[in-house]
Amino acid sequence: MNKLNLLLELGTEELPPKALRKLAESLHENFVKHLNNEGLNFSQSKWYATPRRLALIINDLDVKQADREIEVKGPAVKAAFDADGNPTKAAQGWANANGIKVEDAQRLKTDKGEWLYIKSTKQGTQTKSLITDMFAKSLAALPIPKLMHWGDKHDEFVRPVHTLCMIFGDELIDGEILGIKSSKTINGHRFMGSAQFEVNNADTYVEQLRNQGAVIADFEERKESIKQQVAKLADSVNGKADLDDDLLEEVTSLVENPHVFLASFEERFLQVPSEALVYTMKGDQKYFPIYDAQGKLLPKFAFVSNINPSDTTALISGNERVVRPRLSDAEFFFKTDRKQSLESFFPRLETIIYQQDIGTIAYRSEIVGKIASYIAPQVGADSKLCERAAHLAKCDLASTLVTEFTDTQGIMGMHYAELDGENPDVAAAIFEQYCPRFAGDQIPTRPVQISVSLAEKLATLIGIMGINLMPKGDKDPFGLRRAAIGVIRIIVENKLDLNLIDIINKGCEFFKDKLKSQDTAKNVADYIFARLKAYYQDQGIGAEIFQSVLSTSPVSLLDFDKRAKAVVKFKELKEAEDLAAAYKRVNNIQAKSGRNSADINESLLQEDAEKKLVEHLKALMPTINDLYQNGEYDKAMLTLAELRDDVDYFFEKVMVNADDEAIKNNRLAILNQLSAVFSKTADISVLY
Repeated sequence: MNKLNLLLELGTEELPPKALRKLAESLHENFVKHLNNEGLNFSQSKWYATPRRLALIINDLDVKQADREIEVKGPAVKAAFDADGNPTKAAQGWANANGIKVEDAQRLKTDKGEWLYIKSTKQGTQTKSLITDMFAKSLAALPIPKLMHWGDKHDEFVRPVHTLCMIFGDELIDGEILGIKSSKTINGHRFMGSAQFEVNNADTYVEQLRNQGAVIADFEERKESIKQQVAKLADSVNGKADLDDDLLEEVTSLVENPHVFLASFEERFLQVPSEALVYTMKGDQKYFPIYDAQGKLLPKFAFVSNINPSDTTALISGNERVVRPRLSDAEFFFKTDRKQSLESFFPRLETIIYQQDIGTIAYRSEIVGKIASYIAPQVGADSKLCERAAHLAKCDLASTLVTEFTDTQGIMGMHYAELDGENPDVAAAIFEQYCPRFAGDQIPTRPVQISVSLAEKLATLIGIMGINLMPKGDKDPFGLRRAAIGVIRIIVENKLDLNLIDIINKGCEFFKDKLKSQDTAKNVADYIFARLKAYYQDQGIGAEIFQSVLSTSPVSLLDFDKRAKAVVKFKELKEAEDLAAAYKRVNNIQAKSGRNSADINESLLQEDAEKKLVEHLKALMPTINDLYQNGEYDKAMLTLAELRDDVDYFFEKVMVNADDEAIKNNRLAILNQLSAVFSKTADISVLY
């Protein structure tokens, strides 16, 4: 079957930069799905995206669908003809629907009877006649939250559409999408190269755009070019650029032909904490900050332009002029804030509502302080420092600078606390209360910071869940999922043996009558453990392992983690599956015959198999108990694995439900002790 390359391009006004990659990837996914549904084969596919276009190239695409054999089963022969042999209405209706006469139908004989039957070949459709509809449907299915229409058109898209190009091989596909007819004419760069030109085909598309249109169509190529240019300029001033990937993505989506330049700002601005300067450079201006070898901000930045003038003086000075007022604002806000101490902002928190049913931010800070103070002695922290940090933690929310640059909350509080001469751990805790802020972010590792960060997250979970505001779907306005994962990471990764249930209950006491749900403590604990399941799945630990440990109702996340890791190792043993089956059998017998928690009476042991099991179990128990006592669950389970042969021998040779009641109860006592020792780590019966 012949194959040709396909080019599809939709030319638009500037597309939303933060959505460009998602739009391009979704378009590609949608169109490929349509190709597969239509049975059209191809060798490879690739998406292209610039601020003013979305494009696809499909290589070696079938020029037509393959012919298909169609088989249609009709009514049974006995129902297809009346007593005189004339076709019934059912037979005629079926024949008409399939475009044949009843007498032309074939017969299909089966062991259940004889049926009318059609077997024919359906000719495959030419690919070019399918493309317009598939492309239109792919565009219509893009994840666009808000559509717009333009001019007097009724069509809607994310941005106004100006060109449509659909070429299969060298042939232009005639069609219309979003009110635009297909043409070989596409737009080049707005300011460089040819404003418009005719593209030949998919094979020449990328290079024609580059050479005639001055456009780099490949998103990844533009991104890598920006990255290398920025790094090279930073290196020229012995610095290192902040190549934040989100910023790289956004800037790549803003330009069709990136050129990077180096610019400067006045050194006096470096007296302002660098985070505020970086916030405005990256967030407002899309500039790349540059740091020295020690990580200190330099008065330099790199910016990306969509043009490359022969004289760059005006371009560079223009960008320097644009950023200066924003840096001046940061300087002014900082100096205004420093006319008073960080603590002096606290009274303002008493007027800011955190949540209507809970109260003010000041009230919430008091709760965080109480929870942090309760956690403090359990992690070796100074309670007074924890209370002080919690008291100051939200003060920067009322500062001028954070009000203007909201992403600097916590960071500015830390700097202001340092300038006020607060204890270093107190200052650090103001920033680290928000950590981890995202997947892979740092976690607090020092006692005061740990206490405050845990308290901050637990206060959020208890307070919000206590007034029945659970996350719904992907909506989580109070960040409960992030808070729960934060609690898990801080406790597990710092190896803190804390009674989480006890801390949650204490937190509920601090909120008093603010909580509407009587099940708040249980709901918070259940929610954190549900997040723990996802935390383990990210590490490749299966749900069955999580469930086996959850059955032991642990109160410590660290203890849970030790048990889970022990079960992972246990499951790798060759004895694991047999022991899990045996444990399940023990549970089944106990469910039917009851449990006997009495001591084993060795004088009632009759069979060699039960004597051997009891003797081995008795010999191992001191070691196993010591290991459990020390939380060494992996070693305990490894030791238990030694019992496999004796357990198998026991079930092979011993009848538990003996006629003699005393012997039966004694054997149930053996099973009860076996069950108790195995279940100390997890319910291994659910592993297989």
